[in-house]
Amino acid sequence: MNLVLMGLPGAGKGTQAERIVEKYNIPHISTGDMFRAAMKEGTELGLKAKSFMDQGQLVPDEVTIGIVRERLEKEDCKNGFLLDGFPRTVPQADALEQILEDLGRKIDYVINVKVDQSILMERLTGRRICKDCGATYHLVFNPPSEEGKCDKCGGELYQRADDNEETVGNRLEVNVKQSKPLLDFYKSKGYLQNIDGQQPIGNVFNDIDKLLGGRV
Repeated sequence: MNLVLMGLPGAGKGTQAERIVEKYNIPHISTGDMFRAAMKEGTELGLKAKSFMDQGQLVPDEVTIGIVRERLEKEDCKNGFLLDGFPRTVPQADALEQILEDLGRKIDYVINVKVDQSILMERLTGRRICKDCGATYHLVFNPPSEEGKCDKCGGELYQRADDNEETVGNRLEVNVKQSKPLLDFYKSKGYLQNIDGQQPIGNVFNDIDKLLGGRV
């Protein structure tokens, strides 16, 4: 089962990734995890990636793609994988097609957890954090008993600067622009499957499970 998971920030992608990995016993492969593992192992590509990251630069595609290739060749990927955070661009998606062709494999599905931007805005701007103990709340999904006050220690709740509407709105717009060409690419290939992410978490997973047909 070779899968690519997509979705905008706040769509609940991480939660669904955990459930897919648990049920189908395939590794969850994120770009960050791949880079960290390659750097820890001291591979040539891992060291190259580290040199760019240490300078605050983006890791070039050829290095990223090489690390992806090395990761997908590992033993734990022989029964499948769940890619998350890669590819991000159409050239990366083309490169992934080539890697899989070389390995005699192909993508089964690209699962896009779809949620309206207005709902994502509510999800992402509703977080509140206690100044004293760091407890996290959500105004809609997990509100404190008393407005503005932590249930655990009585501390004052605040909104992080990057959780405000303007910042979240900009982040969402950037992600929409970046993901559209990729979604179009996978739609043209026939891989793309949109899943309604506005349902309860369990229902979202049931739809994914139904798509995958309970296959292992």
